[in-house]
Amino acid sequence: MPVDVVFLEPSFPRNQREFARALHAVGARVTGIGERPKDYLDDDMREWLTHYEQVSNVTSVAQVEQAVRRIQSRVRVDRLEATVEAHVMCAAKVREACGIPGTSVQTTFLCRDKPAMKDVLREVGVPCAQSIGSDDPAQIEDFAKRVGFPVIVKPRDAAGAAATYRCDDLASLHAALAEVGVQSGHSVAVEEFIEGHEGFWDTLTIGGTVVHEFICHYYPTVLEAMRARWISPQFICTNEVDTVPSYAEVKKMGREVIGALGVDTSATHMEWFFGPKGLKFSEIACRPPGVGAWDLYGIANDVDIYREWAEAVVWRTHKQRLSRRFSTGIIALRPDRDGRVLSYEGVAEIERAFGEWIIDAHLPPEGTPTQPVSGGYMANAWLRMKHPNYHELRRMLDVVGETIRVHAG
Repeated sequence: MPVDVVFLEPSFPRNQREFARALHAVGARVTGIGERPKDYLDDDMREWLTHYEQVSNVTSVAQVEQAVRRIQSRVRVDRLEATVEAHVMCAAKVREACGIPGTSVQTTFLCRDKPAMKDVLREVGVPCAQSIGSDDPAQIEDFAKRVGFPVIVKPRDAAGAAATYRCDDLASLHAALAEVGVQSGHSVAVEEFIEGHEGFWDTLTIGGTVVHEFICHYYPTVLEAMRARWISPQFICTNEVDTVPSYAEVKKMGREVIGALGVDTSATHMEWFFGPKGLKFSEIACRPPGVGAWDLYGIANDVDIYREWAEAVVWRTHKQRLSRRFSTGIIALRPDRDGRVLSYEGVAEIERAFGEWIIDAHLPPEGTPTQPVSGGYMANAWLRMKHPNYHELRRMLDVVGETIRVHAG
C-alpha cells in the first residue's frame, strides 16, 4: 500500500530538493507544500511530487493546516515532514491537529526552547550550563551576578549563533538585552558561558533508537567564528567515531538527551562543549544539520544519507552501512572587507597541492557583493575537502585558510 508523505517547502533552500528526491526514491507518494508557484518547480521536482499546494507562508499553522486538510480529502496522509528549523513547530502543530503521526509538539518545543530543554535534561542528570529564560532585566542581571560573567544571551529558539551575544560585564549585558528586545517584553535564554572545544553529534533515529551517528568538530567555536572576519572557520566530520574511546561519553550523553526529550523517528543535531568543566550539553534540534553537513556525511561514508532519512520516516528502517572511509570538512573563506569580490589569491596553489582531496568549492565571481561575516560558513567563498586521516584533513584545511585570500573592495 503506498505511503503518502507531505513535505514542507521542497524547493528552498536548495538542498530541500534532496529530501523530496529521496522520499520519491523509496516509494512514497510525495505532496509538497511551499510558498513558490507551481510553475517554479523544475522537471525533476515535478517528477518527484505527486501533488503541490501553494501557501503564502509555510510557518503559518492555519495556512498549512488548510492545505493538509485539502490533501486529506483525497488521500490518507501518513507523514508530514519538515527539515528546516523555522518550519518544524508549524509541522508539529499541524500533525497533531490533523491526526498525523510524527514528532510531537511537546518534543518540538523542548528541542527549540533552550531554557525548557535544559530544565528537562538537568532532571535526568545531563550536564548543562546554568541557564534561565526570562523577560525581566532585573532577574537576568541577578542570574548573571550569581553565575559570574561572561554569560550568553540568545533567543529562546535560536538556531546556531544567530542573534547570540557574549556579555563580559553589566554594560554589555544591558546592551545585549536592549538589542534582543527584553525591555519590550521579549523573553530570552541566558546561559553560563562554557569554555572549551565545541563540536556536534548528529543522528538518524528510528523509534528512539540511533541507527546512524556522526561527530564533527568546530575550529574555532561558532560564536567566535561568526564574530571575527580574519578567521577562516571550519568544521570537520571525523571518521574516527567508532575508534576514539573518548567519543563514548558524547554518544552516551546524546542518547540520554534523545530519550529524555522523547525523540522518536527523526534526524537530530546536537551541540556540545568539552573543556575545564568536562563534557557539557549545549542544545539539540530535531532536524538535520544545515550548512551542507549532510552532504559531507554522505561523501565521508559512501551513502545517500537523504535516502536513509527517507527510509526511516517512510518505512521506519535503514538499509545502508556507513563506511567511515573519509573524514570530510568545510572551510569558510571570508572577504578581507565588505563590498564586492575583486580577486582571489592562492587558489591555484591549493589545487596543485591538494587537488585529489578537494570535493568542491564555491568562489563567487568578481563583482559579487560580499555577505556579512555573521552569515555563516557558506555566506561567501568556501571549499570542502576529504581525506582518510582526520588529522591530515585538519592540517590541509589549515593550509587552505592560510593560503587563499579573498580580496574585496
